[in-house]
Amino acid sequence: MIQNSKINPREYILAKRILLLSGYDAASHRYWRKLLVEKLPEFEWTQVVLPDRHFAWRTRGSSLTIAFQYSELINQDFDLVIATSMVDLASLRGFVPKLANTPCVVYFHENQFAYPIEHFQKNLLNAQLTNLYTALAADAVVFNTVYNRDSFLQGAGRLFKKLPDGIPKGLVEQVKAKSQLIPVPINRQQQHQSEGNSLACSDHKLTLLWNHRWEYDKQPEILFRAAQLMAESGIDFKLHIVGQQFRKVPECFEEASINLQDYIGCWGYQDRDAYEICLRESDMVISTANHDFQGVSMLEGIAYGCIPVAPDRLAYPEYIPSQFLYEISSEPEQEAQNLFNRIIEIRNAKTLEYVNIEDYLVKPVIKQYRNLIEQFLGV
Repeated sequence: MIQNSKINPREYILAKRILLLSGYDAASHRYWRKLLVEKLPEFEWTQVVLPDRHFAWRTRGSSLTIAFQYSELINQDFDLVIATSMVDLASLRGFVPKLANTPCVVYFHENQFAYPIEHFQKNLLNAQLTNLYTALAADAVVFNTVYNRDSFLQGAGRLFKKLPDGIPKGLVEQVKAKSQLIPVPINRQQQHQSEGNSLACSDHKLTLLWNHRWEYDKQPEILFRAAQLMAESGIDFKLHIVGQQFRKVPECFEEASINLQDYIGCWGYQDRDAYEICLRESDMVISTANHDFQGVSMLEGIAYGCIPVAPDRLAYPEYIPSQFLYEISSEPEQEAQNLFNRIIEIRNAKTLEYVNIEDYLVKPVIKQYRNLIEQFLGV
């Protein structure tokens, strides 16, 4: 799919042309690229977008598709290329010599070194090497969080130690030197909840929101078990379970729709208007993930005034105070108990810490993207 944003030549006589490549246009990737184009209209954008299906094939085959299916388009004159890490940038620059001489920035929404070990992917080594080649082929590497950057660099270092020979020294340091951090921006002004606010005196039904992909790596079974503990304890609550779904859905969703039917509010994918209603009426936004590189859905919930509750891992400690983090465990039952305990502690707390996500909001973040782009365009 090709998308173009045209610039009025009278307004921007010297408009710079940017080629934006999304190799696996999942929801968060789509959200990110649309915000860039919308909030940086002074540039002329051309987008090549590949569907978010056949993940393993996209990690390796995206460059082949882009280089030859969109050959005429990408052989035009561009001032800068911005590609997601799902684009095999090394191969693409080889296939299209014109792009080899165009500055390229790669954006890592995620990396292939931080997948849950129990769900080891087929051809993971190939995906990891492709990630590495892409980072090495780029002129700048941008990560959305410290966790994403560090897990990539540490994972690359571990991989290099396992490979038999032929690995030049300093490759990890080379990637680190050209890396920087810019998050996916949250397109809403944060609702300022005054520090010290409490749920303890609230007489309304406690409303919980779980707003993630319906897949194994988000560990929905932990959430449902914690909800069962709440029901068994006689707590009056409502549970919104929303998010993107795929053909294969974990069995625990069907079980929960029956076992927790008296507590369920919104269920399944919601359009934007319905989703915003869920956000506004929820007291807490919850994550149970063991695979998440920024947590846009959590940040969005916080921006709408929800109190976050998340495991003390991944990128969450970067912006969620410890008061709202629960301890992880190798035992699912114990982790569910820890989540339940934390929810109750938050509900009963006399004071709550303020969760400041100002640095993730559109205005300051777009300024960082503009500075990055201008750095390569020389404007």
